Amino acid sequence: MIYSTATVPVNPEGETPLTRAEAWQGLERKARDARLFLPAGLCTRCDVVEESPTHFVREATIAGLDLREIITLEPQSKVTFFQAAGPREGAIVNELFEDEAGQLQLRFYCYLGLRGKQPNGPEERAEQAQFDGETGYKAALLSTLKRTRELLAEGKP
Repeated sequence: MIYSTATVPVNPEGETPLTRAEAWQGLERKARDARLFLPAGLCTRCDVVEESPTHFVREATIAGLDLREIITLEPQSKVTFFQAAGPREGAIVNELFEDEAGQLQLRFYCYLGLRGKQPNGPEERAEQAQFDGETGYKAALLSTLKRTRELLAEGKP
């Protein structure tokens, strides 16, 4: 089992402040089309293939791997990606919340396993290390907020 978490401030000093609604728009937009947020060429397909009042389903190819995710939105608060098909099983969550000082934070956490791999085996330990490393999910959170600011500056909320 892979458990990883990272939290970053939405509005660090020196950055253009984002409201909760603007940060939320970025999270929802990323859920619907990851291509806008990931490095060029990493996500070659990202299509919403089903939509209902409670969730939507997207199919994507990221880093050459096909996946299908059931995504639920708790407006202004949480996006959960349930791994329905692909190399991983489990859930990935992106959550907006205020800390004790009232500052808006963005937290990532996941509970994942790797389909067809030994639980807690070398592949899962390697993925855990990648998630927790410098290029892992903390970097992804910062990149998401940066791209959200860029899209807003381009007039694409």
